[in-house]
Amino acid sequence: MQAELAPITAKINSIYPLPQAELQLLVDSLERVTYPKNQLIICTTKVENHLYFIAKGIARAYCHGENQQVTFWFGQETDIILSYHSYINQQPGYENIELLENGILYRISDQALQALYQNHINLANWGRKFVEQELIKTEERLINRQFKSASERYQELLAQSPSLLKRVPLKHIASYLGVTQVTLSRIRAER
Repeated sequence: MQAELAPITAKINSIYPLPQAELQLLVDSLERVTYPKNQLIICTTKVENHLYFIAKGIARAYCHGENQQVTFWFGQETDIILSYHSYINQQPGYENIELLENGILYRISDQALQALYQNHINLANWGRKFVEQELIKTEERLINRQFKSASERYQELLAQSPSLLKRVPLKHIASYLGVTQVTLSRIRAER
C-alpha cells in the first residue's frame, strides 16, 4: 500500500510541501476504496462528502446537455476528484464523475479534512493552494474553449496527456473538445 501511495504523496507535496508529520496525518486519514469501470463516484443527485485521490484508473466529469453528455474534465493517476459545489455548499453538485476504468482510489471525508485544516496550518495552506491551482486550471479550460480552435485544443490535450487517447473512448474526447466524433476523426487525420 505504501508503494501505491507514493505517487499520491508526491502529488500532495507538489501542490504544497508538507512537513513529514503533517503529510503522515493526511495519509493516515485516507481510506483505500476500489470501484469497477463505469462506477459513478460523484453524481448530481447527492451531496458528496469525500475528496478522492486516484491511485489507479481514469475518470471523467460530465454534465447533461441537450441530448448528450458534455465532458469537461479527465482525471488520471494522482489527480484529485472533488465536487466543489457539493464540498463547499453541502448540496448536490452540478457534475457526474465516473470511472472509465476499474479504479483504486484513496478518499478522505470532508469532516476529517476540515479537522486537519483546523488543527494544522500547513494542511490548511495545502488546501488553499490546491483550490488556487484548480481555479487556474478551470480558468484555462474556459479560456481555451472560448479562444482556441478544436484542433488547437486537441493538440494541447495530446501534448499534456497523450495517454488519454489510448485510455478514453473517442466519443468522450470529442465531447471534451466540443466537437462531433466525425470532426475529431478529421482533426486526427490532419495530424
